[in-house]
Amino acid sequence: VQLVESGGGSVESGGSLRLSCAVRGYTVGSFCMGWFRQAPGKAREPVATFERDGRPSYADSVKGRFTISQDNAKNTLYLQMANLKPEDTARYFCSAEEEVVCIAYGYDASLFADRGQGTQVTVSG
Repeated sequence: VQLVESGGGSVESGGSLRLSCAVRGYTVGSFCMGWFRQAPGKAREPVATFERDGRPSYADSVKGRFTISQDNAKNTLYLQMANLKPEDTARYFCSAEEEVVCIAYGYDASLFADRGQGTQVTVSG
């Protein structure tokens, strides 16, 4: 199982970025998948997750600005981020968990068993 994030960078406040997570070793859609972030000195924060039946859920802090999606043909998970704010600055990780575990314990992406190495997002201004 391997998750490889890309797409991070530095943008000004109000800008946009799209993060990608290439999934290798299993099929997107067969696991619970999501994104979480972690800023220096702060706890992990779940950002967006696909819950049971594929319904997306978002942290209140990103609702209306971030969109999680997936491309089954490319086996890739995405996070489209718009209207970025300085407080969105963090390292962003995609994560995955077996669906049976998600059903039992919930859909907090910061607690999923598998995660990538992360990609840095820095928002200035």
